[in-house]
Amino acid sequence: MSKQSDSDQEMPLVSHLTELRARLLRSVIAILLLFAGLFYFSQDIYTLVAAPLRAYLPAGATMIATGVASPFLTPFKLTMMVALFLSMPVILHQVWGFIAPGLYKHERRVAIPLLISSILLFYGGMAFAYFVVFPIMFGFFASVTPEGVAMMTDIGQYLDFVLSLFFAFGVAFEIPVATFLLVWIGVVDIATLRKSRPYVVVGCFAVGMVLTPPDVLSQTLLAVPMWLLFEAGLLFGGLIKRRDEHQQEADALAEEAEAEAATQATEEQGDQPPTSQP
Repeated sequence: MSKQSDSDQEMPLVSHLTELRARLLRSVIAILLLFAGLFYFSQDIYTLVAAPLRAYLPAGATMIATGVASPFLTPFKLTMMVALFLSMPVILHQVWGFIAPGLYKHERRVAIPLLISSILLFYGGMAFAYFVVFPIMFGFFASVTPEGVAMMTDIGQYLDFVLSLFFAFGVAFEIPVATFLLVWIGVVDIATLRKSRPYVVVGCFAVGMVLTPPDVLSQTLLAVPMWLLFEAGLLFGGLIKRRDEHQQEADALAEEAEAEAATQATEEQGDQPPTSQP
């Protein structure tokens, strides 16, 4: 009996681990397939990523490679990261498939839009960094270059710089999702978050200072969108919370009506005279 109970308890864990391994393998395969398809264009991808800086280089200046293997390894690394970023929908789909069976139906209805919005917001943060932040930042750096100093950036250092900014802005744009989740699961309420707004603004600048390079411009360009996205999360969290409260009130009224109807039916049955037996 003890051996049978032990095996019954271990089987669910083994099955979960097997499913987790299968989903991890699918995610890795998706990344490798994307990488294999993009590797031929690795040089073009790096040229595209380096375009915001190259547009502000002085006439005749170029980017340089100080490492022996940098001309090969840097585009290789960038292509791998691009494959990882592009495979995020597949990875998150595998995560969703793993956790979805443990969710209630109403939780699934909320989780699916959150999953889609988190993907779109992450890509939106990266696009904001590339199209808005990079031109402003590199134009500023080029304008403050001391006289007699040639601006010739190493390709490896540039890649590390932009990848950190891509990741920072992608994560920062997830603030509405995080705020909504905190409100939805009841960790904090809307009133508390609104009262904490000054601390949130200071925290946004502190996070911008940690996640971005040590310059005021990039910190501000990250902190301000973070604060605006926090306000957006408050707005949507408040709307969903009010809708849930109205739904709970409607359910309570329906339950009361059903209870009253059942009580009246019972009273009417009690008031009826007993039928005479023949």
